[in-house]
Parts: sequence; structure tokens; C-alpha cells
Amino acid sequence: MSRFEVIAFDADDTLWHNERLYVNAQSRFRELLAHYHNPEWIDEQLYQAEMRNLPHFGYGIKAFALSMIETAVELTEGRISGHDIRRIVDTAREMLAAEIELLEHVADIIAQLASSHVLMVITKGDLRDQELKMARSGLVSYFRHVEIVSDKSVEAYAALLKRHAIAPEHFLMVGNSLRSDILPVLALGGHAVYVPYPLTWAHEVVQPPAEQTNYHALEHLGQLPELLQWLEQ
Repeated sequence: MSRFEVIAFDADDTLWHNERLYVNAQSRFRELLAHYHNPEWIDEQLYQAEMRNLPHFGYGIKAFALSMIETAVELTEGRISGHDIRRIVDTAREMLAAEIELLEHVADIIAQLASSHVLMVITKGDLRDQELKMARSGLVSYFRHVEIVSDKSVEAYAALLKRHAIAPEHFLMVGNSLRSDILPVLALGGHAVYVPYPLTWAHEVVQPPAEQTNYHALEHLGQLPELLQWLEQ
């Protein structure tokens, strides 16, 4: 019998590629405003707009698009054209419609683990966008629970574990963000596995936790079954 009642996975950049969509969109945004400001200043002002808007718009592509529009208006002192605003909206629409590309090992590992464990997805962002990505991923049938939350705080995880009657010590979270997927779970006494993604949004960058028995880091998801076997011995 598994020591873990539930193994939970983050979605974006843990199960499928996502951050590269934002990187590409931001590159196009820099080009759009290149004749107004230098790239570093554009990036910084966009990031500040995202941080200001998090409490109002939350996470996700739609929130990112609103922050790009706000930044464009501010950095051009209102001179941005309707045509260029349309280009920003079109970029966001392309991001929302982008093909879901699973990370290496994901399809095989999720199918394998679903035969022996209860699996859950815990992802944050826009409800409709995350629901559609899950549906288009081809993975949804492997997960008993799919939780889409507005933020991944200690309080959010605690409420989720309480709702599902899961003891933290029997809960394992797998994700690519130390801030969102790892540290809150460890704070509750749960287990966490960090699988880094090559690209990370600046807001998610924090120092890794001090060495502790509940924290593990892998190079890729293909190493997870071996780690689970070791943990459950």
C-alpha cells in the first residue's frame, strides 16, 4: 500500500510546455514598443504592471494581456494605436489557442502512476483556460481530481487538503515552481518533488529550501517512479 494517499501534479511547465508562450509573446511586445523604449525598460515596466495587477486579474494569459495593454498605454503616453492594441489582443488569442505539447516522459509516467496511485492536478490561473488545456492534453482521464485555484498559498493548499480529507504527511506534490508547488506544501508538512523547467517567470524565482527529508529534486519526470519506489520502501 502506498504511503501517499494522493500524488498531485502542477500543470503548466510540469505536464506541458507553457512559459515559452509568454517568452515569445514578450519578445513580440518588445518589438512593438522598440521605437519608444529600450528592451530592458519595457520588460521591467511590464513586470511591474503584472505585479500590480495580480490582486485584481490573477494569473494567466488574459491577465498577462491586460498588463501588456496597460504597459503599452503608459510607455507610449497614450499614443499607442488601436492597430497595435489589436496586435496585443491577437497575441493573447494565439497563446490561448496554442497546441498543448506534453513534456518528455509525461504521457508514460502519468499513465503508469495512475494504475497504482490516486492522482490529482493542482493548477492556478484562469478557470476556462486551464480547463481547456486539461481537456486538450489527453491526460484528464488519469486524474481523479482536478483543482484550479486562484493562487497556490499555504492557506489554499491547507483548504484543499482539508476538503479532500488528506493528511499532509500522506500528500506528495510534484511541480516546477519552488514558490507555488514546493514551499507551501513543505510548510504544511507534506512531501514535494521539484522538477525544474528551463524557463521560469521572475515572480516564481525563490531560493530552494534547506535540505529536508520531505523535499526532493529531479532532473526530469522520468525519474519519479524510481524516487517513489525508494520513498515507499
